[in-house]
Amino acid sequence: MTDMMQTQAGDAGAFRDFDLSRVPSPCFVVDEVAIERNLTMLADVGQQSGAHVLTALKAFSMFALAPLVRQYLGGTCASGIHEARLGREEYGGEVATFCAGYKDSEIDEIIALSDHVIFNSPAQKARFAAKCHAAGRSVGLRINPQHSEGEIPKYDPCAPCSRLGTPVSLLTSETLEGVDGLHMHTLCEQGFEPLARTWAAVEPQLAPYLKGLKWLNFGGGHHITRDDYDRAALIAFLRSVRDTYGVEVYLEPGEAVALDAGILVGEVLDTPQNGMPLAITDISATCHMPDVIEAPYRPALLDEASTGHTYRLGGPSCLAGDVIGDYTWDRPLEIGQRFAFLDQAHYSMVKTNTFNGVPLPAIALWNSVTDDLRILRQFGYEDFKERLS
Repeated sequence: MTDMMQTQAGDAGAFRDFDLSRVPSPCFVVDEVAIERNLTMLADVGQQSGAHVLTALKAFSMFALAPLVRQYLGGTCASGIHEARLGREEYGGEVATFCAGYKDSEIDEIIALSDHVIFNSPAQKARFAAKCHAAGRSVGLRINPQHSEGEIPKYDPCAPCSRLGTPVSLLTSETLEGVDGLHMHTLCEQGFEPLARTWAAVEPQLAPYLKGLKWLNFGGGHHITRDDYDRAALIAFLRSVRDTYGVEVYLEPGEAVALDAGILVGEVLDTPQNGMPLAITDISATCHMPDVIEAPYRPALLDEASTGHTYRLGGPSCLAGDVIGDYTWDRPLEIGQRFAFLDQAHYSMVKTNTFNGVPLPAIALWNSVTDDLRILRQFGYEDFKERLS
């Protein structure tokens, strides 16, 4: 497990100046200035390398910011029919859709919405590629490089028996018949070096086929906007691939678009004791930050103290495992006290659920330069009820 996954360091940045009482609780607050900062870096990578940079909606699909994203990036990558529709309706540009398995009942709409339809297996490609070509769409095949860089096995698309991608050792000329490009997504919150090692491992096996392709898509998981990411090396790599093989290259950053750009504001509801001080909050790991349990990881707390009063924070649900972690304040917590977790714009927002009837967090957009604040959405009983029957 990476240090990043164990404890998300987070960058408090301008959020140290944000008054947490300005929003309802719980609430996601996204700083549009931080988003634009990230987009500027991604656009620079695209401009200098010639790569097509698409935003991954699976990580961050706050479409209120779609007009801003459109200014910098070339489109979106989708993981199914609903994201493809969102990308086409709100973001514009290219739409590249990958799904582990397409339904017959949805494929026509997906083809209509997408510029690139990427298949997970030769069998799915064989079933639907003719429809794609007839509609003038580009056909892709996802490959499994069979080279693992992921440090959490269940998040590693190259782990043994992975269902994602066609193993590169199984590629043949027949397999690639009718394929315009190859897609690989093998990283998770990683720098440039794992990408370089993956390409070094897979390039010799792909070399016989690359001259016959139109594009290569290196997927997501690239933490391009992190301070220590070697963007110069990435740019040189992408240029080299383009020049060597005469293909267009694509990147699909998701977290990099929203890295360190959002917080999740919560409130203390109770402070019981059971072997140690506990704090019940209106933020639920189960409902609002499921990766805390699934990864698992420890989200960073805004302005956590190094010493003082430590509490085990948990949510209001009945699930015994609805625990966020142990956190320290310089003074005892009070009922009604506000707090915030850092770096919660990506993946947390898109994974929320209403288990136990726990209310969904509100969504707010803040500008850290002008201090303008807009509450974009608040959720209520109907949002819970209408999902169930």
